[in-house]
Amino acid sequence: MSKESVLKKQFQQKDVQRLRNVISGNSGNRTTDGVGYTKQQTVRNEGDVWTENGREWTIKDGIKQNITRLDKAKEAVMPLFCSSCGNVMKKRLDPPTYKVFRRCYDCQAKFEMKLQHKGLFEDWKKELDNAAIVELQQYYQDWLTDSLNESNSSYISEAGEVQKWKGGVNKELATKNIEETITYLESLKK
Repeated sequence: MSKESVLKKQFQQKDVQRLRNVISGNSGNRTTDGVGYTKQQTVRNEGDVWTENGREWTIKDGIKQNITRLDKAKEAVMPLFCSSCGNVMKKRLDPPTYKVFRRCYDCQAKFEMKLQHKGLFEDWKKELDNAAIVELQQYYQDWLTDSLNESNSSYISEAGEVQKWKGGVNKELATKNIEETITYLESLKK
């Protein structure tokens, strides 16, 4: 062998460290330190809402999600699995039960059975009915205030002409009828 075939390359420190890591079984370890920009990490918790790049974000069930205008529509769609038991919701009675109670029919039946054993089922049912009545009363009250504050003195037609109309809602009669309806709904409470 001639002297010219001798390795003329000098090993650097990172090359030697890499070989040591491979031999010791730590092939994934770093041999050099990187230099550069690191983004500041912020810790977000469940339910936090923040704006990033012009979009609103939140954390639901441990997952970062974008807040959109269609979030209400997402709630109307029944998921594949029950949130309580984790079973597949494929039975015929699961969709209507999920719309009201946010769980599958079997979980709701077990929940009601536990209430019956404890003797609390009738109280729970009364609470549920009363809550529906209160919600209906609030709906009527909001409708009344919206319709009384609505201006209907003029309308713009399809041709772009402004049409002035006379008449409108009889405020005294509407208020009296809504108050009677709310009083009747109050009498239905148990």
